Amino acid sequence: MATGAGSLIFSHVNDGGFWLVKEYLNLSVTETMKSWSICETIISVAGLGFALLASLAT
Repeated sequence: MATGAGSLIFSHVNDGGFWLVKEYLNLSVTETMKSWSICETIISVAGLGFALLASLAT
């Protein structure tokens, strides 16, 4: 779980989802980079938090 969460942090233009979001929302590469990176970082940190909580339960 922690590895999966860590793999998401600050993803970039190699990610297919990046280009899908860019095209669907008609954003520039810069705008997409800012919003995509923030969202992926939030998901990553939340995943780390859940992994830490799960480790306390075992």
